[in-house]
Amino acid sequence: MGTTDTTESTKPRTEEVGWETKVRYFLNSDLVRSSPYWGIPFLLMGIAVYGGIGFNTAISLTDARGLGAPDYSLSNLDFEMYTQVLGSSAFLSAAQNNLVLLVVFTTVCLLLGLFLAILLDQGIRYNNTVQTIYLLPMALSFVITAQVWLWMYNYDFGVMNIITRAIGIGPVDWIGNPSIALGSVIFALIWQFSGYTMVVYLAGLRSLPDDQFEAAHVDGASTLKTYIRIIIPQMKEASVSAAVVLMVFALKAFTFLYALTGRYRPPNGTDILATLMVRQAFKLGKWAYSAAIATYLLILALGVIAPYLYYQYRQGSL
Repeated sequence: MGTTDTTESTKPRTEEVGWETKVRYFLNSDLVRSSPYWGIPFLLMGIAVYGGIGFNTAISLTDARGLGAPDYSLSNLDFEMYTQVLGSSAFLSAAQNNLVLLVVFTTVCLLLGLFLAILLDQGIRYNNTVQTIYLLPMALSFVITAQVWLWMYNYDFGVMNIITRAIGIGPVDWIGNPSIALGSVIFALIWQFSGYTMVVYLAGLRSLPDDQFEAAHVDGASTLKTYIRIIIPQMKEASVSAAVVLMVFALKAFTFLYALTGRYRPPNGTDILATLMVRQAFKLGKWAYSAAIATYLLILALGVIAPYLYYQYRQGSL
């Protein structure tokens, strides 16, 4: 009987000691001890990023216009703005332009970057010079790139029209013509970002062992077949990571389009979701409408990033 009482009386103490030990272990862990260094930046980032997303979502559920305070009462919160946005021809046109920009810009940059990387990997003449020339535009901001190409596309004295006159085509309104304006914008962006994909692919190519090339040559495979059948399939991770970066840039190309004209409405045929969003907010004062567009843009960005994160998780990189 006495033994039973002793055992029962010691059980709570054992559990209590175990709980205290776990708490003490947690407080002494590297996570907690390093919190003064990462805690404040993490808190500020959480407020700025996720707080901003939450605030934008809240505004999109109201009918806020101008500088007036939105009404956040439950009776006034609905998804009316999302319905209006989806039913707008301007939104559908901007979304279509955004999709074309995203697909064409990303695809051409990847193909051109891969081609340049293979040339450099083969040790062509003036290797370092070519690499510098194609990488230099990546160091420029969107504003500088837009101003450079605005001058090159100038109808009267632009370099592009000097070339077209020389070959007998005549001057072309590269920016003012709605049928080619989006293509002109995409061409300028490809000029800026193809160097980035070149570096990504070049790093991937030079990380591969030389044994693969030697074995392919021993088997009688040509250089072209070696790249197509052996080397390029191993560039999958480089392609995925570069494509995600390029698609994110394509979704937020507002700065480039704004710098082309200096106003919220870009040239005809080049309106994208980012320019439409900013124009609705800061020119027309439709804050709730603009916030709904921003939410759709966020969903598109997540649609680009989420598969990449899942891919990284499946590869064990997360």
